Amino acid sequence: MPEQSSGVGSTVPLLASRLVAPPPPEPVVLRPRLLRRLDSGTDGPVTLVRAPAGWGKTTLLAAWARAAASTPTWLSVETGDTATRLWSYLAAALGATDLPADRPDHLERLAAAVAGRDRPVVLVLDDLHRVTEPAALAGLEFLLRHAAQRLRLLVAARIDPALPLHRWRLRGELTEIDADELAFTSDEVADLLTTHGVAVPPASVPTLRERTGGWPAGLCLAALAARAAADPAAVVTGFGGEQPDVAGYLRDEVLAELPDHDVDLLRRLAVTGTVCEGLVTALTGPAGGEGRLADLARSTGFLRPDGLRPGWYRCQPLLADLLRADLAKLPDGQLRELHSRAAGWYAEQGQPADALRHALAAGDWDRATDLLLVGWPELVPYDPEPAGPPPPPFPPADRVDRDPELALALAVDRARSADPAAADHLRGAVAAARKLPAPRRDRLRWLVAALEVALARLGGDPTAVRAAAARLRALTGPLTGPLTGSPAGPVDARSGPVDAFRSGTASGPGAGDPRSGAGDRADGHLVAGTADALADLSEGDLPGAGTAFDRLSAAARQAGRTRTELLCRSRAALAAAWHGRLREAEQGARETLGGPLTPADRSHAYLALAVVALYRDRPGEAEADLARADGPGYDPTGAAVAAFCRAQLRRDPVAAQRALAGARHRLADRPRARALVDRLLAAEADHCAARGDPATARELLESAVPATATPELAVARARVEVHAGDPGAARRALPPWDAPDADRWPVPVRLDAGLLDALLARQAGDTRRVGRVVEQVLELAAADGHRRALTRAVPGVRDMLAEHLDSGTAHWAFVTDLLGDGDPPGAGEPVRYGEGPGRGLDEPLTERELTILRYLQSILSNVEIASELSLSVNTVKTHVRNIYRKLDATRRREAVRRARELHLI
Repeated sequence: MPEQSSGVGSTVPLLASRLVAPPPPEPVVLRPRLLRRLDSGTDGPVTLVRAPAGWGKTTLLAAWARAAASTPTWLSVETGDTATRLWSYLAAALGATDLPADRPDHLERLAAAVAGRDRPVVLVLDDLHRVTEPAALAGLEFLLRHAAQRLRLLVAARIDPALPLHRWRLRGELTEIDADELAFTSDEVADLLTTHGVAVPPASVPTLRERTGGWPAGLCLAALAARAAADPAAVVTGFGGEQPDVAGYLRDEVLAELPDHDVDLLRRLAVTGTVCEGLVTALTGPAGGEGRLADLARSTGFLRPDGLRPGWYRCQPLLADLLRADLAKLPDGQLRELHSRAAGWYAEQGQPADALRHALAAGDWDRATDLLLVGWPELVPYDPEPAGPPPPPFPPADRVDRDPELALALAVDRARSADPAAADHLRGAVAAARKLPAPRRDRLRWLVAALEVALARLGGDPTAVRAAAARLRALTGPLTGPLTGSPAGPVDARSGPVDAFRSGTASGPGAGDPRSGAGDRADGHLVAGTADALADLSEGDLPGAGTAFDRLSAAARQAGRTRTELLCRSRAALAAAWHGRLREAEQGARETLGGPLTPADRSHAYLALAVVALYRDRPGEAEADLARADGPGYDPTGAAVAAFCRAQLRRDPVAAQRALAGARHRLADRPRARALVDRLLAAEADHCAARGDPATARELLESAVPATATPELAVARARVEVHAGDPGAARRALPPWDAPDADRWPVPVRLDAGLLDALLARQAGDTRRVGRVVEQVLELAAADGHRRALTRAVPGVRDMLAEHLDSGTAHWAFVTDLLGDGDPPGAGEPVRYGEGPGRGLDEPLTERELTILRYLQSILSNVEIASELSLSVNTVKTHVRNIYRKLDATRRREAVRRARELHLI
């Protein structure tokens, strides 16, 4: 595009480079999930991509613009753009150069020109945060309001622009993509490393993602550093914010934009990593940081809300590294004081693990010892956690001789970070304990046994975990009653557990001395039971572990052991979701996410929500929860469930089958994983049969089925035979899904079996059985909101549901929602398909759906398509949902591509 006059005296040229999307950096990683989000966003008036520097906003928008069906209008905003300057560029971008920006009616004329377009205009405004003049932003809102729905804004900015976002949000007209969505998933991190030619062990990928928080710029810097290194894996594993390139970027692009007092506040907050208003007050004083966390989160983007914990924020890991490096330069006394304040606050809040870490960093040996003795059941680590303050210096040798519990406190803290030094501290505690009197020495033996359980767990050996748990039980002795926890019970949150013991408010014999071990017996059994359940889970016994976690979660809650309760509840939620108890799973996962979690707890809770969303047939929600669950916190069972979810969400059945096979083979040597492996194998066979290869599906099932088939594999075999067109074989393979023992089957397996039973009865002409079975299936599905089994079932189920709806059902609303309120199945003439490269459709599109499909090629929104066809918006939405389902698509672009492959358009 040639240079153009600005329209203001024709003295300032317009730069053509600002009116085209910049070329993407090479190599670039394509991110289909975000491209689909932008596609759907342009159905509405405004899409906002909001994130700080380095989160790939421009790269994403440029990649989308290049792949869009029709090229969007682009404008790169620059610092200093006034309203007049902005309108000049907008007029040039929109092809309205005959409307000078210095005329008082410029905006009206520009809005009228856009409103007169035949098709909506998509306008990308990159870096809109650079516009600070209120008149410019007010004019932009005016233009959108008066363009007769012919303007789609796609805005990229570091912070919320001064536009009426709340109004658009309330009207459902705003699509928002923030740093959480822009963060790379583990799969995307692996793709990025591959495109840069960096080969690292698979285990390094989630570690790098955790270290960078998924920050795209940080990941690119890590990939470049690893590519130039002799040992790429070491670079990736040890990558941090102190790296010169990372530190320079963060200082120049993030910290340099902030006033000094905000930088100082961020630096103090880096002592803890996650903060809330109360902790800020403890670290900075009453007037230091109150009310500033939300402002810092908005202005930097590197302080992010911490999950579902209201009021809590987490510093981006690489920035936290950099700020901690700055903290290390403070005088020693100042840094110790900050850690001491943090330790005191965490102790008052009943969070002994964080309190212990900061007490040790502050060199407060008395507090650290008391925290261990009182709160040891909450301090035993079961999974590695993010590194906190640097390892403290070892206390003086004479102090450890007098107080070997202090060495044990150091061992517990190092074990939380999976530091090999934990074993050295443990041996030091054991050696020093030999000089103690018998009662105290025996108590220390219990604590050593509890830490040995943790070290065995961190070593990943279930057999060693069970052996250590058995030793702990033997030392603590048998329980005389139910597992209810310490008789000391909860203490006043204002004083904290340590202060409660010091003041003598705890109850029980000898409770005034924390070394007496009052209540250890129940706590010992709680720790041992939790370790055993985790061993069951790691060996693949998800149902058995889930039952144990339910019981242990209740015991931990009664005993006031919040940390153990959250661990158990997150895993119990995953087991419930996998079994199909979706309401229970969702409630447990969301309650868990409201507490102080470890990364592993968070991963399992979000994975439970992903399974729930999958079975409720909400693929976008499932993908988002899977991305949030991504991290190094999975054991092999969690990794297999995540692989199952990803495979079910894949559009490519071959890739899905490979993913399932990989997850299945990784569990092949775990006998207790039988039910889990069978579910993976059944899904793998389904993908084979659905793509027209029942012979391979049969071979898969026959190679694994023992003399007595499990329900998962028997139902899968019946489904394969239905796909193959052999109802007799399907009927022989299908187990009785309504037998009394079938109540123990996973709900998705029972639903699949019930639908197959009804479908086979329909083919046999047994209409009475069809009605009875379908009603039973609907009752089971509606109880927890299961949809996927009904919407993604074998061919013929949709017609059967429509017939059942006509004959009467107690679940009329549920079935109507499943079928949609458009044309009934089969209405209109069937579409004739050409020979495309993709597989054919299981269900033809109606003429009305074909008509709407043609409109989906355009940029018209659903509202505008409804207007063009004189239909209601809800009817159009129903047809669009049916089109997506029949084409096995989730977004407009994907449906259009699939339809073109099949020569439908």
